[in-house]
Amino acid sequence: MRAHFRYVSPIGCRSVRPDRRLQEAAVTRIVFVIPTLDQSGAERQLTLLACGLVRRGFDVQVVALNRGGYYRKVLENAGIPVFVTGKRFRMDVLTWWRLRRLLHRLQPDIVQSLIFAASSFVRLPGVCPPGTPIIVSERCVDTWKSGWQKSIDRRLARRMTVMTANSQSVADFYRDEIGISAERLRVIPNGVPEPPGAPGGTLHRELGLPENTRIIGFIGRLAAQKNLKDLVWGFHLIRQAAPEPVALVLIGDGPERDRLADFLTDLGTRHLVHFLGHRSDAASLLADFSVFCLPSAFEGMSNSLMEAMIAGIPCVVSDIPANRELIQHEETGLTYPVGKAPQMAQAVLRLLNDAQECQRLSRNAQRLIRTEYSVDMLVRRHIALYEEILSQNGVPQASRTAQQTTGPAAGSRN
Repeated sequence: MRAHFRYVSPIGCRSVRPDRRLQEAAVTRIVFVIPTLDQSGAERQLTLLACGLVRRGFDVQVVALNRGGYYRKVLENAGIPVFVTGKRFRMDVLTWWRLRRLLHRLQPDIVQSLIFAASSFVRLPGVCPPGTPIIVSERCVDTWKSGWQKSIDRRLARRMTVMTANSQSVADFYRDEIGISAERLRVIPNGVPEPPGAPGGTLHRELGLPENTRIIGFIGRLAAQKNLKDLVWGFHLIRQAAPEPVALVLIGDGPERDRLADFLTDLGTRHLVHFLGHRSDAASLLADFSVFCLPSAFEGMSNSLMEAMIAGIPCVVSDIPANRELIQHEETGLTYPVGKAPQMAQAVLRLLNDAQECQRLSRNAQRLIRTEYSVDMLVRRHIALYEEILSQNGVPQASRTAQQTTGPAAGSRN
């Protein structure tokens, strides 16, 4: 393990480059394994972490089981090799063989996985080199998991070193539902970069909205867990009492989109709700939101909520454990009982009618994110965990050098 990590605040993955002076020194090799590198929450957190680690002198490699995606190019621009195993089936024997061969060639100091499929594969017998510490990173209160998936988690639990959770509610779920001992659980929250600082008005111009229109917004997957029907119903109530014209903007896509559109048609408000689909510029569009809403039934730690908070957008969220870790009612935002659309509408109207309250809540939220949930904190917390694990394994110095061959097993890179 390197003994002289420098405190460097990462400012974005595209600008991250490894220090040449560190390339000749012994470094710790971390290999991340994840199903895809699509533009989604877990993939973004991996990319922020990987780029921050490289800037501090770590040797980082990334393995995507199914395919690359948006973040593959970001990682490669940062000098991080990306390997794709070409997984096609749920239990793909060829993927097991390719991943095993690749990891045995790379000989990582630590393997860290994200998302169920990747976490299952890295814990299968023989995949990781003998004695390699394995960190399984969980991102959500996974109530969606079926019995067989929970059974796999329980059976493979002994084959990992540590499980990290991005919120206390996620840690509690895996302790209570899967039986992971408290000693093997660590909470490392998500990290959020500074907002792009885009000027407002983009959405108003794009959607042809009058300048005085107040936009109530949501960013995320249009899935059942998000309780978006409550948001639609709440918006129907809000527009009847709002002091100015209002519009609802939903950024993201998912299986609930058509059902929501049909529900809006029934309410007669379809023309006031804008489905923008997946947007790579979602973070910059936040500047046009008057209020950000997150009505979810369950979450891990919402990236979009954190981005809204650091962008200075007042937030109204469902009162669930994961949201309460970020939003303290009447201190960093407003909460309402989950599933109660009228109470959500009241909270939004309160903010639309009180500019000073919006400013107070927004300032408090920004301060919280910058001090406790920065990308720098994300990286530093992981470095502390790596040091702890490697010291317990009796590895005071890194056992690899950056000059070693980092090429994949034949046929493993796409």
